[in-house]
Amino acid sequence: MRHIGQFIAMKRETRNAMDFSGCTVEAWVERYPINGQFRISRASKTEAEVVVCRISKDGRGGLSECVPYARYGETTASVIEAIENTARDLGHDLTQDRLSSTLAPGAARNALDCALWDLQAKLSGRHAHALACRQPPRPVETAFTISLDSPDVMADAARSASRRPLLKIKLGGQDDVAIMHAVAAAAPRSRIIADANEAWTPDSLPELMREAARVRIALIEQPLPAGQDAMLAGIPHPVPICADESAHTADDLEALRDRYDVINIKLDKTGGLTAALQMRDRARELGFGVMIGCMVGTSLAMAPAVLLAQDADYVDLDGPLLLARDRTPALQYAGNLVSPPRSELWG
Repeated sequence: MRHIGQFIAMKRETRNAMDFSGCTVEAWVERYPINGQFRISRASKTEAEVVVCRISKDGRGGLSECVPYARYGETTASVIEAIENTARDLGHDLTQDRLSSTLAPGAARNALDCALWDLQAKLSGRHAHALACRQPPRPVETAFTISLDSPDVMADAARSASRRPLLKIKLGGQDDVAIMHAVAAAAPRSRIIADANEAWTPDSLPELMREAARVRIALIEQPLPAGQDAMLAGIPHPVPICADESAHTADDLEALRDRYDVINIKLDKTGGLTAALQMRDRARELGFGVMIGCMVGTSLAMAPAVLLAQDADYVDLDGPLLLARDRTPALQYAGNLVSPPRSELWG
């Protein structure tokens, strides 16, 4: 636990100083079992391991959750260390602005940033959505993810979820044509996002894209490895292509204009809601479609992202639906609709 001093909480439209002197920062690990196994092209897991952060003042606590991602060299230990070091180093100057200039984008900065948003809401009595959203927030439609497996197993899972209007299927470079055909046949009324998680190759890409178009896939997410996706600028896009691992912050977007049609914005990549709002607005300025995505976490991790997702083209905030149990209090899910967070959860 670190004792920190005064900071100014960031507002979307106005910025007012608030006295947060005498705050404490805490961070700890929580684990939530996944319903079955979550598998993508790189790895599989059976539990969600998350870091929870609390910034407290006068009996009020701003709470947040982040998900360290091994793809970017993060562990729960390294994220907690970064949170503690940042709280110590910034001391009286722990603000969203100082976070963005001091701490690199990633899970640790996300945890601190979103905890500051929540604390400001609780101390001011003003909901976070009043600052983050242009209109009163509403339920948004999220995708439901089907983990990577054999074509038959994924088809069975798609058939069970075929009443959901938007599905997301994980691909892995093997059997992907068969998987896309099997899932499309099993859920003919659902729109389908195909997420390759960097597993395709330049040689396989043209055929896989043609087959995706043939079965009316709605979106292909990150087909090629980040840093090896230049060829996307020189080929047709019969299905829109979304950047995930290739796009972390607003600074990445200009270079991706000819390669991608949609940008997947995740709080754990941008380093919090503050930077994610900036990235969303910049993506719109550059003509990109916007997806709001997530790691596998609880409702606390999804809560600020639901506000970010209010005007998104695609929403993928189904982390709690993949868990055997969520935290309490939780977001309200009704089918594929997820409602904005209530103040007892976040914001």
